[in-house]
Formats: sequence, C-alpha cells, structure tokens
Amino acid sequence: MKTVTPPAFKATADETQRRLEAAHLQVIEGNPLTPAESAMFETFEREGWSHERRRAHIVAQFTRPMSAEPAE
Repeated sequence: MKTVTPPAFKATADETQRRLEAAHLQVIEGNPLTPAESAMFETFEREGWSHERRRAHIVAQFTRPMSAEPAE
C-alpha cells in the first residue's frame, strides 16, 4: 500500500482578503495586530501552513511562560 502525503496548504486570494479584512476590523475595534502578529499570519500564508498547524502554533504561544519585559 502506498502512503499518500496530503498537498501543502496554499492560501487563495479569498483567504488573503479575509486575513486583511480581519486585521482591518481589529484596527476599527481599537486592538490592531502587532507587527509580530501580522508577520506570523503572513508566514502562515507564504509557507503554506495547514489550518491545524496554524492553530497548534497559536495555542503553543498561550501555553509558554510570559516574558519578564515590562508592558508599554
């Protein structure tokens, strides 16, 4: 039996547009994405991360200890 590897996720123009609209809504709501957050979502698209891998990466960010840097 041959093992089949699923194709890499490729963002479509619609998905890119949705990301940009979501970022704009964050600005309207007074909670804009940080440059690091924007870069993270752009990386997801550029590198073709699956939705499952994206979710796991984001969840891992919340389970790490917070840095000792003071808030601005």
